[in-house]
Amino acid sequence: MNLLTIILCAFITIAVFLFMEFVAWFTHKYVMHGFLWTWHKSHHKKHDHALERNDLFAVVFSIPSITLILISTSIYPSPYLTAAGIGILCYGIFYVVFHDIIVHQRIKWRPKKRSKYLERMIKAHYIHHKVRTKENAEAFGFLYAPKKYEDAKVSE
Repeated sequence: MNLLTIILCAFITIAVFLFMEFVAWFTHKYVMHGFLWTWHKSHHKKHDHALERNDLFAVVFSIPSITLILISTSIYPSPYLTAAGIGILCYGIFYVVFHDIIVHQRIKWRPKKRSKYLERMIKAHYIHHKVRTKENAEAFGFLYAPKKYEDAKVSE
């Protein structure tokens, strides 16, 4: 693989990773809080079980990444498709670490020293969860939240 291909693959991976935040925001707002609320509402309810119906979205979102990586490493060899699949995979990893581990504590770990960015993201997500219904929610992003959430008062 030549240097230009490596640079293009790195760019594609980063671009797809960043684009996935828009995909996640759009899907969260219009699909999860829309016609697939039947899956997502399990995430807005208190419960004591390890899995929730909302976890099906992780399975669905992994399909494009797995498909791109499998196709690009077997049927149609392409470093660019592999890079796109890796970008989606990296977003999924960041989502699990941020959303499932840091925010919702599915694994009991949270960094003691947190940046303003991380604090703002956590606050925005808690504000999102104040609403337990399909309508009237806000803060649909997972890795980006507007500055207005920086000084928000929330309870964990």
